[in-house]
Amino acid sequence: MRKRISLLAAGALVALGAAITPAHAADPVFTLAGPAGIGLRPHPGQSGEPHTTSVEFRIVNDSTKTFDRPSTFTIDLRALKGVADVALAKGRDADCKLAAEAVTCKRWGLWTGESSVVKLDLSAAEGSKVGATADLTLTGTAEGATFEAATTKVRVGGPDLVLERARLKAEQKPGDRQNLSIIFANEGTDPVDGVVLEMRTTHGIDLVEQYDNCSSSEDSTAGRPWNQGWSTVRCLLEGEYEPGALYGVDGPLTLKAAPHAFMDGLTYAVYAAGDQPKQPKEQRQAAKNRAFAAGHKLAAAKQAPKATARSAPQATDLDPRNNIQEFDFATRNTADLVATGLSLKGKVGETVDAALGFRNDGPAWVAHLRSDEAVARTDIVIPAGARVTRVPAGCKGVNADGTHREQALGAPRYFCSTGHVVGEKETFAYPFQLKIEKVVVDAKGSITVGRWTPEGTTGQRWDPNRTNDTAAFVINAKDGGPAPTPTTSTSASPTPAPTGSATPTATATPSASATGTGVTAGGGLASTGSSTQVVALGGAVLLAVGGGLFLAFRRKAGGHA
Repeated sequence: MRKRISLLAAGALVALGAAITPAHAADPVFTLAGPAGIGLRPHPGQSGEPHTTSVEFRIVNDSTKTFDRPSTFTIDLRALKGVADVALAKGRDADCKLAAEAVTCKRWGLWTGESSVVKLDLSAAEGSKVGATADLTLTGTAEGATFEAATTKVRVGGPDLVLERARLKAEQKPGDRQNLSIIFANEGTDPVDGVVLEMRTTHGIDLVEQYDNCSSSEDSTAGRPWNQGWSTVRCLLEGEYEPGALYGVDGPLTLKAAPHAFMDGLTYAVYAAGDQPKQPKEQRQAAKNRAFAAGHKLAAAKQAPKATARSAPQATDLDPRNNIQEFDFATRNTADLVATGLSLKGKVGETVDAALGFRNDGPAWVAHLRSDEAVARTDIVIPAGARVTRVPAGCKGVNADGTHREQALGAPRYFCSTGHVVGEKETFAYPFQLKIEKVVVDAKGSITVGRWTPEGTTGQRWDPNRTNDTAAFVINAKDGGPAPTPTTSTSASPTPAPTGSATPTATATPSASATGTGVTAGGGLASTGSSTQVVALGGAVLLAVGGGLFLAFRRKAGGHA
């Protein structure tokens, strides 16, 4: 009997031990990623030398922790024999080894997020035939982890849509119209079944015509400030586009400068149907809801005889970089930034709210499309007797002379910066909180808006009325009335000068309480990565003749508020 009890007790202890022993977390699963397919120009290429196409494989660590064990990644190259030659891309061979039958890469840890595993340069092998295919598969192994493989289909030959650059005027006036001529060729080996024409314009440029086979959407996706303010029109041009043929869009496409146009951009591209960049879900839904019903369709007409017949099912574009063009416009226009004055009352010990800032009376919106540079800085001098107890986002405290200060609260002066877009009717109101520590009758400060200088601000070159750049900020005014706010005037003329010359970039943005109409702060021109000729505003200078607009754009140079 005692023996039976002992066995039962032992069984209970084993069960209890299993219950209280912590379970091991499941091994992490990492996703390997690469393009679905790439096309190779047939050997030996147009120049007589093999044409190289790059393919990059990456790993995605979606967890919140770094995987700290060694990993090995392998690409079996045997399927590529007779189809493609492989080399490690320059600068990417430190942790990878290339042999005749495989590429092997070692990693001693996997950071969170997405990172590169290997980049390969491929070219069509000598003697390879157009249409030859092979799979390039990346696999991974590591103790305590699982990897989902990635496969890229490699094919010799394919279509190659090449878009010509349209002749457009960079300098224009509000209301000006220009025709956007779309001419493209298929310089590949395979035909294309249907082409998507994509035209993206910023806030100040409108596309006049509407066609039944086109749809429109606006990109207002939260958290994507570079894309905010863009409108996208996509048109499906049906038909077969043959190798060696030149095509022109048969129908007017008119670009019109809006009354608020100023610094604007355009990108336009052609893609094989189904091969165009994917839109976020909310944009796709918006596009469906805004399909045009104009009663006529946009089409493309062939302008050269076809060269070859269909050789295989549609494949990946051989060089997507020449599918796209971009253009930047400088419109002769002005924008009047007006500082908004404020008068407050308070007793000793009271805390008061103060929304301090400016508004844009237009007519233009202002966007630093390429540089990401802040459009304007608001310089706020705090009246005597008050101490700032809450500083809004986008603002930093400085000393009275504008020099750096560590402590943000209680500063005598503040610099507040916008994002790189200010809408044509937008208001920036930075919500401060101040405590009245001493009643000073008619205590005066100021609010000044302009462009960045080391000492504070100065007038914008495109602002036609700098007399309203400064307004009074008064606490316990003698007459109890509101501080005066200057009225809008257009008597002054802007002085032609570079808007961005040696002006460091401001990275602060207005707080969420800043309100206004038009395009919200944070919009701008997206980089397309096009390798074609560009009227580049990054570092280039554009002069809008007769309007006093002289623009200079450059990449981000610093972090000033």
